Amino acid sequence: MKKSKVCIMLSTYNGAKYIDEQIESLLAQSGVEVWINIRDDGSSDRTVQKVSEYAMSFPDKIRVIEGENMGVIGSFFELMRQTEPVYDFYAFCDQDDVWKADKLSRAVAELQLRQSDLPLMYCSSTQMVDQYLNNLNVWPKLPPNPLSVYNALVENCCVGCTMVINSITFERVTATIPSDQSQVIMHDWWIYLFVSAFGEVVFDEEPTILYRQHQGNVLGGSTEDWLVKWKNRWHRFANGKNHFILSKQASLFLQLYGEQLTAEQHSDIQLFIKQLERLWIQRAIYAFKMPFYRHNYLDNLVLKLIYVLKKV
Repeated sequence: MKKSKVCIMLSTYNGAKYIDEQIESLLAQSGVEVWINIRDDGSSDRTVQKVSEYAMSFPDKIRVIEGENMGVIGSFFELMRQTEPVYDFYAFCDQDDVWKADKLSRAVAELQLRQSDLPLMYCSSTQMVDQYLNNLNVWPKLPPNPLSVYNALVENCCVGCTMVINSITFERVTATIPSDQSQVIMHDWWIYLFVSAFGEVVFDEEPTILYRQHQGNVLGGSTEDWLVKWKNRWHRFANGKNHFILSKQASLFLQLYGEQLTAEQHSDIQLFIKQLERLWIQRAIYAFKMPFYRHNYLDNLVLKLIYVLKKV
């Protein structure tokens, strides 16, 4: 049986400490043919030297792009732009994790069970580990509610470094990458939003990667207890860091894809944006009956609260 061709898109930035373990785990993937496109986002350590050595050892499998610093969102979108649309599936990868050997074959098998002419995306739980790869906990858990656009507009429950997308998703998202990415919260959230609106999202509760937690993480899962978690959330909110990010991303999504949405989707997203301009009592009435939801009960209440406060 012919193996599926998978392109792994890896963005690096000052990741020399752990990059060898990550690349070795990518090369050890079983059951699929793997190609690795690496874009370095302006590293100042030995990252470029290390990945270039791997590219010299595997010239038919690994390509390195040295770029200027754009940040994580811009770097992954640029990787998509510079990746040829010739593969069966595409995967996103961080620089400091370790993938289980069957990570890609498991994802491909799940996606091949679905309707192939739809945008498809696979994501999974992760085995969170410390910097020495000692197990911490499994995160995130299987979401209790549907992975629909009504969740994706207000919450991202898909970890980017576990995501695998089919060729239709890759080509359609790459063709419409926003020119102004300041309103995109994260590249993986944007893709989850796209696929949830137009296709199907598959969540695998079996952890497929060792998700390393350390001080150098750009973003990552949380091993904090609930009190610390909510204290940090409140601090970010009080400092205005998360104000308006959901409504801005929703407006951009509606601008780019509005004509492709169903009438119901278009109407619901438009109402989510427009009701923010109403009086607070009207916002409150809408917030407690709106179709958009987060999976966790308390997170959902917070969503309604910040909507009423006009900070969503």
